[in-house]
This record gives sequence, structure tokens and C-alpha cells, in this order.
Amino acid sequence: MVKSIYAFFCFLFTVNLGFTQDPVLSKLSFDIKLRYDSAKVEFNNYEKKHGGFINTKNIKMHYLEWGNPKNIPLIWVHGSFTNSYELLGIAEDLVKHGYYLIAIDSYGHGLTKIPEHEVSLYHLADDINELLKVKKIKKAIIGGWSRGGITATAFYDAYPDKVLGLILEDGGSVSTNTHYHKLSPNELDKRVKDIFKDRQSYSLFNNEYEAYKSFYDYSSGGTQFERLAWLTVDNNKKWSIGIGVEKLFNMSNEKEFIDNILRPTQANLFGESMAIIEPKIVYRNLRVPMLILDPISDQDIFPYESENRELKNQHPTFITHKIYENTGHNIHNEKPKMFVNDLGTFLQFVKNQRTK
Repeated sequence: MVKSIYAFFCFLFTVNLGFTQDPVLSKLSFDIKLRYDSAKVEFNNYEKKHGGFINTKNIKMHYLEWGNPKNIPLIWVHGSFTNSYELLGIAEDLVKHGYYLIAIDSYGHGLTKIPEHEVSLYHLADDINELLKVKKIKKAIIGGWSRGGITATAFYDAYPDKVLGLILEDGGSVSTNTHYHKLSPNELDKRVKDIFKDRQSYSLFNNEYEAYKSFYDYSSGGTQFERLAWLTVDNNKKWSIGIGVEKLFNMSNEKEFIDNILRPTQANLFGESMAIIEPKIVYRNLRVPMLILDPISDQDIFPYESENRELKNQHPTFITHKIYENTGHNIHNEKPKMFVNDLGTFLQFVKNQRTK
């Protein structure tokens, strides 16, 4: 699945979506329209079985759920430019370990729109709290990947009594701009210019089918129905991936990107909320189990091993710091079996803590 790497802000992370845009491939002999039609049917059927919506004061939020509601719930928050289908390939494996898994769509992702009013990560935390109320869940494990991990930290900051445990996959355990603040002004300026120099942009399409056809991975085959969750439509009825999300993140251009890093009060509310979350403060009185999943590779974009070790040393009873050697940012995609096993082990730890 991993074929394309996109540089986005979050604290600059890389998202592996697996989309290709090669017009030559569209000339292959099979009828892509038939696959699209089948994908629509599969997607709708999957939504009927696993999908749902809740209305909050901020938005109509979409989610997927798997497993027995009597089991310990895991609320999962995806990374930037992905969605609630992020764990599709391993959701049932997590259920087998005993999780009741609920994965949300954040603002502007999947089937959740961008609110018309200004919002922050803490607004999203409020929405997750509303989800818990609707589902009659008193406490849950809150987890997420990358920006989703930061959302999990915001949720713990706002609703610590609702948290059974935390799973932070390369995000949320270290302050967002830690790496950037270590750079000199010249180094930071060059880094940001490189990001925008290499940034990929997608065309807008007149309908969902044309977008699906463009992003379809012709080397993999099948209907790839989950790709429909990546496609969004704007007010002009144009289709693409992540429409409006860069504006929401305050990262549409170099100035906004720099503001998020150096002048967060000059950013929009969402960008500011990303910058102000300081895990060393949020977790100063940590009283629930935490699993930090920390990838290491030659291309490590978040070299935060020392900061993560420091946090663990402050709370050795509660924190498990798991290193993934030779692994990129997207652990659950690169090492799915190890990821599932580690989350299964963590669930047992949470259960043991509850019985003490």
C-alpha cells in the first residue's frame, strides 16, 4: 500500500496513503468504471455494518466501530489526511485481542466535514467526549497516530477521568515543535522552503468517479473501496483528497507554516492548539497506563527517543516505551503484526491496573 510520501505539517510528518496518479495506467484493459461501481456497493455495505454518526455542538462526526461494546473500548484518532479507515486491515485483529474499537473521522477527513466556526484540537476532544456519552462509555483507552496522538493528549488534558490508558503512535508524547526549535533560523527557513518545493498538489475532479479513477492503485487490483473515504467534495462540487484541510491546519503556505512553529498566536485556532500542547505539562501527574510507539530509521522525521525515554523515566510504573527499529513514521502500516501484538499486550496491562 505504501507508495507515495507527502510532506505535511503536524510537526512535519509523512503520510503514506498509497495513492498513485499515473494517467498511463488508466489505459489498462479492465473497466475501471465497473470497479468503481463495485467499490460504491462495498463501501455502502461496510458503512451500514460498521459506520455511524453523532451530532456534536461542533459537527456531525463520522466513526467506524468493530467488536463487542462490552469489551474495553479503544477510541482511535487517525493521522492527517487519512481517516477512520486507517486501521481497516487490522481492526478485526484488535477485536480478537479484546478491544471494542471505535475510529473517528477528524475535521475535514473521511465523512466528517470541516466546521463552519473556528475549532481546535480541544474542540475535537469535546466531540470525542460526546461520542463517549452517546455510546454510554464511562472510560476508554484513547489512542492515535501522529496528529491523532496529539489529539489523544488533548483529550487526556481535558478529560483525564474518562481515560483508561493512552496509545501514542509517534505523536502526542513530545511537544509538536521540539525538532524545529532546535534548528537555527537559516536551517528552519531552508527546511520549510524544501517542504513547499517538494509539496505535491492534486487536481480537482468533476465527480467522485473521476477522482477514484485517478487515485486508484492499478498495481494492486480489487475494488479498493476504502479509497472512497479519502475523497472529499468542496462547495463547488469538485472532488479530491483533503480539500480544505491545509487551511484548517494553517499550513497552506510558508508563512502559515512558520507561524505555526514560531508565532502560534498569529496562526488560526487549530494551528495554535497544535503548538501549545506540551506533554511534559499534560502528563506531569500521569495516573493511567501509556504506550509510546517510537519508530527509528535513517529517515527518522521525529528523533524524539531521548524525550520519550525522559517521559518514561518520570512515570516508570505507567509508561511502556516501545522502539521499532528500521521503521518509518507509519508503524501500523509497516509493522502491523507487531503493532497489533503490542496493543494486545498493552490491553492486558490496562486490565491488570484496573484490578489493583
